[in-house]
Amino acid sequence: MDPRTCLIVDDSRIIRKVSRRIVEGLGYEVDEAADGAEALASCSAALPDVVLLDWNMPVMDGLTFLRRLRGLPQGDRPKVLFCSIESDPDRIAEALAAGADEYVMKPFDGEVLASKFEEAGMT
Repeated sequence: MDPRTCLIVDDSRIIRKVSRRIVEGLGYEVDEAADGAEALASCSAALPDVVLLDWNMPVMDGLTFLRRLRGLPQGDRPKVLFCSIESDPDRIAEALAAGADEYVMKPFDGEVLASKFEEAGMT
């Protein structure tokens, strides 16, 4: 069985580093992307099992990336976990409507992330 893979998409290197440590602890192999365009190129090459996705990024934001990901062949397969400081219920609903599977408020810790992975059936 192939190892499970996770793509962490965030323009903050620190957030990517912290998230990587948590996700690797859950048994995933991790790749990183600094924006939606980089993430889309990565997904076009090989779809991950899970995408941890920031909302506000330069070049291409998380919502645009998510809509494009879902348009790719097999693009409905990866579970997408939006991680954002966005707390407006309308924005959260918009993310879920665009195809996100779960939503996590920043800042989060390993326990919160692990429980979200579990809720989305990713553990």
